[in-house]
Amino acid sequence: MLKVKRVVLHSRPGKNGHPVPGNFRVEETVKSSELKEGQVLVRTLYLSVDPYMRCRMNDDTGADYLLPWRLEEPVDGGGVGIVVASKNEALSVGSIVTSFSWSWQTYDVMDGSLLQKVNPEMVDGHLSYVMGAVGMPGLTALLGVREKGHVNPGTNQTMVVSGAAGACGSIAGQIGRLDGCERVVGICGSDQKCKILVTELGFTTAINYKTEDISSALREHCPNGIDIYFDNVGGPISDAVISQMNTGGHVILCGQISQYNKDVPYPPPLSKDTQDTLCRKNITRYKTLKRGKERFVVLNYMEKHEEGLVQLSHWVKTGQIKVLETVVNGIENMGDAFCSMMTGGNVGKQIVKISD
Repeated sequence: MLKVKRVVLHSRPGKNGHPVPGNFRVEETVKSSELKEGQVLVRTLYLSVDPYMRCRMNDDTGADYLLPWRLEEPVDGGGVGIVVASKNEALSVGSIVTSFSWSWQTYDVMDGSLLQKVNPEMVDGHLSYVMGAVGMPGLTALLGVREKGHVNPGTNQTMVVSGAAGACGSIAGQIGRLDGCERVVGICGSDQKCKILVTELGFTTAINYKTEDISSALREHCPNGIDIYFDNVGGPISDAVISQMNTGGHVILCGQISQYNKDVPYPPPLSKDTQDTLCRKNITRYKTLKRGKERFVVLNYMEKHEEGLVQLSHWVKTGQIKVLETVVNGIENMGDAFCSMMTGGNVGKQIVKISD
């Protein structure tokens, strides 16, 4: 038997409520470490908190590919750990593994078929990068820009990124620059973040939406209009950006964090003026598939994940992409880390370190 600390969903904030640390509860329990054939016992090293998790706090996530968390049961998400006992031929003791459905607990018995083995060299020894720049956020940024952004080097394009100091936005802006955008403008929530985007990540400039008039700042910093918009926030910020986009521009609809605490459909409905602008200027915001219109979802591009991770790994190891992280220590701080991330307290990827 093994003593385990875990985090369960204690209460729901409600569709129109703001999450608080008290929605989560840390508890100690005893778990059998006995393994069946194909299983492994893992010790958790790092856990991830991400904006999409806010939807999982509701009874109905509003997305058919996301299941809600169940009350009084362990929360799950992205995680990285080390195998400490194994009855799986493919995963020996000492293997580093990751999963998108890792329970928020210090130890767990998992089916080896649900785990992906990690090569530490891919992340230059920084195992937490598996949940960020060389993981799903990095893939979301890369495939979003490549599949939906339509960057054409040498054509003087301007890209704007909202939520630019977050896990996806900070990577997306750097990819836009690497792929050939003439100008990359970030929108974020503090002067410190603005400075980091420009001096460390190579953004052309950055706008603090809390202290600056966004429309005026965009006119100043995007004199030739906006061609590509990587949208992480939605709401009035996105209305302001889209109003200044050029004809034939492209919106990469990645997230709508400003709307996640509101009881609205996902993606949230647009204002009439913004909808009129999209139609009048022929700006793409959705990709039309046989089954109808849908937003960009990185899981629709599974066949491109391996190649994408190799590209991201190369950029990170060669320093062409700089990685930002905000690290909190201890499983007892998962709720605090999640709520801080939802209100912009993080710079780059928000990570919780569980053990060495």
